[in-house]
Amino acid sequence: MRTDHSGCAGWVKFNKAVSKQTRRVIKHTLAAWLLFCSTLGMAEADNQGFAQTVKQIKPTVVGVGTMQYNRRPAGEFHGTGFAVADGNHVVTNAHVLPPQLDLEEEEFLAVFVGKGDRVRARRARVKINDPEHDLALLWVEGRPLPAVKLASPTSEAEGSDLAFTGFPLGTILGMYPATHRGTLASVTPIVIADTDADDIDPHKMGRFRSRYLVYQLDANAYPGNSGSPVYRPLTGAVVGVVNKIFVQDRKRHLQSQPSGITYAIPVEHVHRLLIAAGLSSKTASEGSMPAR
Repeated sequence: MRTDHSGCAGWVKFNKAVSKQTRRVIKHTLAAWLLFCSTLGMAEADNQGFAQTVKQIKPTVVGVGTMQYNRRPAGEFHGTGFAVADGNHVVTNAHVLPPQLDLEEEEFLAVFVGKGDRVRARRARVKINDPEHDLALLWVEGRPLPAVKLASPTSEAEGSDLAFTGFPLGTILGMYPATHRGTLASVTPIVIADTDADDIDPHKMGRFRSRYLVYQLDANAYPGNSGSPVYRPLTGAVVGVVNKIFVQDRKRHLQSQPSGITYAIPVEHVHRLLIAAGLSSKTASEGSMPAR
């Protein structure tokens, strides 16, 4: 039987004809394709991890406001909060607290819990109010709520990917927390003015005082997000608390034209709040923060 080697010989000749440059292009193309496929796989894994984190965070998020049974509506939403420590304590912003309660009409501070249209109001009381850092710690009656994990009190790195969950438009339609994602754009001093921003001259600049650093987020938040936990997307470790929204124009409607700049109080001040209350300040993985 005669064997025809012409096919093999032709392939050898073709292979020799292919330049080293062409083979290099083919090699780099294959490498790029493998990298692209790998990146897609990592992105998919990241999205799945984030979705799982949101699922774990949502039950820890509550509404904060007041309740008065002879009022319509009986519940009044002021902002967002989240459960910490033993689950019977909630962190929110100091500015979320009502300036006063109508005790004659039996109005009381309330934490709203539930899922969907099943909203329940639990009585709460202020345990610690820290207006300087715009934080408040509430005690809440009833069964313990699922509590968040706190990140270590060290500063978060600029450029970090972060998320926050809360009630941007309130709870009038029920307990449907919304999640937003953004970037830590800057760690910047918080500036508090003792004068009208429209009436500033060099002599009045001394009335501005910087007290501590806050996180500036490249993300859209709304008034109802005040008190929302800011956390790492893949671990859920809370790194801060939403407290302010930058307004470019006083006439601008925040809900229809948000500025895209949000500020948050770093978690180190939450740790101090818990320590002052005699509660555990254990973090997600690094242990606890020493009292100072």
